[in-house]
Amino acid sequence: MEELDVVVSGLVFQDLVLGLPTPPRPGTEVWATDSHESPGGIANFAVALARLGLRTGMAAAFGADDLGDRLWDRLTTDEGIDLTLSRKLPHWPTPLTVALAYDNDRALVTRGSASPLSADDLITTPPKAKAVAAHIGPWPNEWLAKAKSAGSVVFADVGWDPTEQWDPAVLDQLEYCDVFLPNADEAMAYTRTTSPAAALEALAPRVPVVVVSNGAHGAEAIDGRTGERVAVPAFSVPAADTTGAGDVFAAGFIAATLWDLPLAQRVRFAALTAALSVTKLGGADAAPRWADLARWQQEHPEDQHLQALISAHSGR
Repeated sequence: MEELDVVVSGLVFQDLVLGLPTPPRPGTEVWATDSHESPGGIANFAVALARLGLRTGMAAAFGADDLGDRLWDRLTTDEGIDLTLSRKLPHWPTPLTVALAYDNDRALVTRGSASPLSADDLITTPPKAKAVAAHIGPWPNEWLAKAKSAGSVVFADVGWDPTEQWDPAVLDQLEYCDVFLPNADEAMAYTRTTSPAAALEALAPRVPVVVVSNGAHGAEAIDGRTGERVAVPAFSVPAADTTGAGDVFAAGFIAATLWDLPLAQRVRFAALTAALSVTKLGGADAAPRWADLARWQQEHPEDQHLQALISAHSGR
């Protein structure tokens, strides 16, 4: 396995996104105005990173079924993602998520079960990568400590807890992380706080850099090593589907970090990539390419900082 820019690990899903005019109610039928199939879960990270020009690998379990085969082919052939650390598993169905997109938000329904292989099973030695990223949760992630010891920058995200117990012990995994990128709801739930700002303060002692994204309300970040704190507004865009936007935000932040940008520019670039992603249906498939960023650049010449960033890094 050649050295990569980023290796990501987590659950991968096949997403079916349905655009709805109104939410469904029991005993009624709603006709979708649009639909889209896309890789989802940790694939949102991987695809968004690859489209920004980073050499990306992914460690995940795939079912040895039709959905798994289709996902594998899409990620390797269409997106150029290295799946050397991934495995196809017989007798385990690839998770499927149906995303119902309406009212500028979405609700998710997932059919799936825990993977028979953990990230520690898939990544037995530290990957050769400048950075690694993982969805942390109530499962082992001992490989993160190995990756950090090997010199990789460690990024972590966290997903929705279907039990809604939000076990604070999950945050113990941040001991081996350099950057934590939860959304506001997750951050508040795990820290038992009532505002994104309070959650940011509660998380700051646990990890060097914390970034809390909050959808249309923007994002806040703090670098505990320097004390720098920034708040960035969201970009105003017509939202078609917010599925995977948090993952695309995190991918934008990871890329900007590897480009050695200042904290405020990292958050701004992440916010832009997330904003462009919500204008289309789908999680991974909606992640912007450089052509999308260049188009935005042409339409918004007033934002000189992002203009320079896009010009400097496009075509990677």
